[in-house]
Amino acid sequence: MPLRFTTAGESHGPALVSVLEGMPAGVPVLATDVDRQLARRQQGYGRGRRMQIETDCIEFLSGVRAGETLGSPISMLIRNSDWANWREIMDPAPRDGDANGLRKRHVTRVRPGHADLTGILKYDRTDARDILERASARETTARVAAGAICRVLLREVGVEIGSHLVHLGGIDARRPEVFPADLNAAADASQLRTLDADAETQMIARIDAAKADGNTLGGICEVVVAGLPVGLGSHVSWDTRIDGKLGQAMLSIPAVKGVEIGMGFEAARRTGADVHDEIEAAPGRTRAGHVRRRTNRAGGTEGGMTTGEELVIRVAMKPISTLMRPLGTVDTVTGEAAQAVAERSDVTAVPAMGVIAEAMAAFVMADALLAKFGGDSLAETRRNLDAYLARLDERVDR
Repeated sequence: MPLRFTTAGESHGPALVSVLEGMPAGVPVLATDVDRQLARRQQGYGRGRRMQIETDCIEFLSGVRAGETLGSPISMLIRNSDWANWREIMDPAPRDGDANGLRKRHVTRVRPGHADLTGILKYDRTDARDILERASARETTARVAAGAICRVLLREVGVEIGSHLVHLGGIDARRPEVFPADLNAAADASQLRTLDADAETQMIARIDAAKADGNTLGGICEVVVAGLPVGLGSHVSWDTRIDGKLGQAMLSIPAVKGVEIGMGFEAARRTGADVHDEIEAAPGRTRAGHVRRRTNRAGGTEGGMTTGEELVIRVAMKPISTLMRPLGTVDTVTGEAAQAVAERSDVTAVPAMGVIAEAMAAFVMADALLAKFGGDSLAETRRNLDAYLARLDERVDR
């Protein structure tokens, strides 16, 4: 079956749930493998008080036994510590005073840029809390949990995923010519997950100024996937192209408004000679088909398939929609002009978005790996991959 995951839960409900189906049996996984990624998602200068309230960790409900996946659906529970403060507001049962459809902390002064207004119109609700609780980026905690299992599978077949911040609030970070051996270890050592210390200092000052002004900031993270074999994805159908799947996955992250692979939009401004990657023989590079691109402007894909070069994806996040200096809106009950509601929020969440983007990339690439090589167990998947790589070697030896 194809790899797939679904999530459930509201931002201030009792818990979030993540269910991952299609993972082969025999993948070695511990709760700490997931908890480590959840902790990375909570880091970053400019985060709000919610990160101080929650210490995210998972409980396996199914699909894992004795430290290995079983091949059955993997379900994980992530409890919300803040539920204790929201029980009355988020109670699933009806309460006295609900007749008007508005409980305490209801939201009718909808926020520009958020799902509030469109959601209440689409679902015919009165209180935008019925929308914003699910539209909240808190849901991405469950995505990171599913992605953590996927990245374990990828690690078992020699694929690693990392990310770093390359832009925040109008300030660019220098991209190193050579990445650190452990990209995430280097990026996570930074308050903003950037590899440019000078830019980080400027970015922190920019965040402090935005916070003082009641404003928010967006930015760009770069995700790098190394060790992929050539040929994941396909050119034959629109919905099997790997770049298309990556684009959809990244754009599904709340507040993400742009995705580039390789040169991205810059390629449209150049000539073909300045865009396409020349190819040369490179005996020994089995996973790339014993060739090398002299450059990697394409970002590791050609014709909807991986090339065996590093996959490089840049993901752009807009400023968060909740401002402490609220924007103008309308009250959806009275119809009068109002100031948008100000929920507790971050000044910026771009560093965390990079970790979420890693998780989504892990899911897409794990799905593509299993679509290509199959296997009801990790051992079977490895055998199939090894046979494919052996065939790539045979093509060179002829």
